[in-house]
Formats: sequence, C-alpha cells, structure tokens
Amino acid sequence: MNIVIAGDGEVGLHLAQELSSLDNQNITIVDPHEDLLKQVESHTDLLAITGDSTSIETLKNANVKKADLLISVLHDERINLITAALGKQLGAKKTIARINNLEYLQPENVARFKNMGIDALVCPENIVSQEIATLLSQTAATEVFDFSDGKLFLFLIKLEENAPVVNKTLNDIVSMFPHLDFRAVAIHRNSKTIIPKGDDQFLVNDLSYVVTKPGGIDDLLKLGGKQRIDIRNVMIVGGGRVGRTTARKLESSLNIKLFEKDKQKSLQLASKLEHTLVINGDARDIQLMEDEDIRSMDAFIAVTDSSETNILACLHARKFGVKRTIALVENIDYIDISQNIGIDTIINKKLSTASYIVKYTMHAEVASIKCLSGINAEAMELVANPRSAVTRKPIKDLNMPKGAIIGGIIRGEDSHIAVGDFQIEEGDKVVVFSLPESIHKVDKLFNNK
Repeated sequence: MNIVIAGDGEVGLHLAQELSSLDNQNITIVDPHEDLLKQVESHTDLLAITGDSTSIETLKNANVKKADLLISVLHDERINLITAALGKQLGAKKTIARINNLEYLQPENVARFKNMGIDALVCPENIVSQEIATLLSQTAATEVFDFSDGKLFLFLIKLEENAPVVNKTLNDIVSMFPHLDFRAVAIHRNSKTIIPKGDDQFLVNDLSYVVTKPGGIDDLLKLGGKQRIDIRNVMIVGGGRVGRTTARKLESSLNIKLFEKDKQKSLQLASKLEHTLVINGDARDIQLMEDEDIRSMDAFIAVTDSSETNILACLHARKFGVKRTIALVENIDYIDISQNIGIDTIINKKLSTASYIVKYTMHAEVASIKCLSGINAEAMELVANPRSAVTRKPIKDLNMPKGAIIGGIIRGEDSHIAVGDFQIEEGDKVVVFSLPESIHKVDKLFNNK
C-alpha cells in the first residue's frame, strides 16, 4: 500500500513509524520542517519531502496520484481539510483529515466533507475523552474497551499481590474455574508483551489483557484482586481540548471541578460548560488542591499540555488518597515508567490516532479497532468475510501468526469466548489481539482475496 502522510511534527512522524512497522507499506511523509525530515531520513526508510501539503506541486512530488491512502494530521485542521480534498482530486484513493472541531463529526457534516473528497475525519481529543469516560464507568480496570455495544469487553488489569491468579498458570486457572467467561490474550511484563500459552504464569505487577463477556466481569475482577470504585467527584486538570471535551461528556452525571491556570481560557470554559465548576489556578499548587478538597475526589484526570505536569499532579493526587488517576502522557518514552510508579491509566493522543488510522490500511472489514496505551499492539474487531481462511477450520487448527490471538466472537446478539473447537462463521465479528508485526497476517486470514 502506498501511503502519504502530511504532518508538522511528532504526530505525523509517529504515525509514519507506526504504519511502516506493518509489512508492504510504502510511506512518504510531507512536513514543512526540513531539520526534522533530515533526522527522519537518517534513521528510517521513509521517503521525506519538505514542503506545504496544500501545495499542488508538493503533493505531486509526493506522488499522491498513486496513493492508496492520504493522511493529513497537522495541528491546523484547515490545512488538513484542504490537503485531503486536494489529494483526492489529484488521485488519492482514500483520504483522512485530523480535526479539532467536534461539530464536524455530526453525521450531516461528515457527509458534507465526504462530498468534498474527505473519506474520514479523526479527532484525537474526542477519542481520548471517550476513553476517559469509559474508564470511569469501569473503575476496577486500568483500561477497558467494549466491542459491539458491550457484547464483549477487553480489560487491562494490573495484578496486585492479593490477586488469586498470581503465581498460577493459565492451565491452573482453567482447572480451578472451568466455566469462566473470559480469556487472557496478553501479558505485559518488564516492557515486553507475551501472548500467553497454557503454562505461562501470572506474576505480581503484570499488566494482563483479558477479553470477557459481560457476565464474566465480576469473576474477572475477583480473580484480579480488584474492586469497583464508585465515582461521583472528579477533578480535571487542564482546560485544553481534551479537558474541555471530557468535562462536557461527564458533567451531566458526575460532579466535576476543572482547573485551568490561564485566566482568559478559564472564563471561556465557564461560559461553555453548564455543570462544571471551573477554577482558575495551577494544579501544582498543593495548598490550592487541598483548599479545593482534593481528598474527597474519587478520580483525578490530568490532561495539560505537559506530560511531566500530568504525571506529577497524578502522583500528588495519589498521595491525598484519590482512588483513580488518569494522566495524558504525550511523551511515549514516559509511558512505561508512569505505569510503574502508581498512576492507574496512561492515555496518549498519538497512539489513539494511529490505532484509528490502522484500519484504513487493512483489506479485511474492520468493525472497530482499539488503542492500547503502554504497549505497541492493537485490539481489533474484524468481520469474517465469506470464504476467508478464518471460516474454514476450527480456531485450534487456524494458522494464527505468533504475535496474535483470538479472544472472542460476536454472532448476532450472542457473544462467545474463543476456545479451540469453536468454528468461526461468515459474518461473525472476531476480537483479535495482535502485535504490529502480525497484523498483515491476521488481515489475510479474514480477507477472502
């Protein structure tokens, strides 16, 4: 697949690196920063072009007429919309534009942009704020994603010393609990991701990814040594797009306090948010946090533009007894460290954006795809196409790639946990956990070509 990425910094670069890890992808990156592109060319096999992506000449130099996919992820959404529309006219088969304005995501407006030649819109802030809202509804998990409107879930649980599964193998757990409605699909340990087999053992501090049916959630949490937390009072630090969007999603059902240190922005937020208490102040001011009753908060969400500030603020919140902490960490190098020092959940816009876009590089029909923070992997809900390889044999006989595993299947209104004898049928939605190097092989299993 020929892919052209227009960017102006880290998001475009990360996306290019993420997609280039998949097989058979020819990536061209267009960026106005010459110094950055020199660095890219010296460390990767990417083709880099310096220029303005709204320039027809620049797009022609990037050979956009032969592009299967054009992605524009600059910080200025107007440039992205123009780039995508021009690229489509110049021959790109599919185009994606990053936006900031949530109004554009309304169905009637999506149709308008489609008529302009823009096939898809991606708003990282909206994706991240939805992840936060979901996390606060399933409070015992570090991360949680639902598939097909809650017919299956993917939970990430950090195993504490009191977890009954610690020091037990998968085979041990199946013997002890033969009727469990969940399946472990990955273990993240010491910065490495393991696709578990029967004799793999769970250890303290493992990050365990588990696919579960709704009826299996209580048993899963019990075995993971977790308890649900009743969330009522939430403190959000940072009034940028993520903080504002998150507050808007939560304010009708929860008590929200939002901190923003910029006075003018605070006034604007106060006028736009109906049920959120907006406080003009710096969250690094410990006395201010105490004055605003941080000890009574059930959840603390730090989403400023500074990863360091977000990490530090969450650690302070933990010190004051807040039960649930979520930090926006845009520096990917900090994610692993942050997870190991007591922050419950790390979110990252670059990873979220990349996951959303990966599905456009696949031939199989992708019902949904989920970003997993902290590990380089995807959780995908793939539709089994007619005559595809995945429908020809029971799961145990499928030639699944080494870095991938099937966790569950949704058939109509019913959901099933994957077991060896299960036969996938045409039209089934299949939840697959995959490392990047295995995605193209998984894609072939579900594609009938």
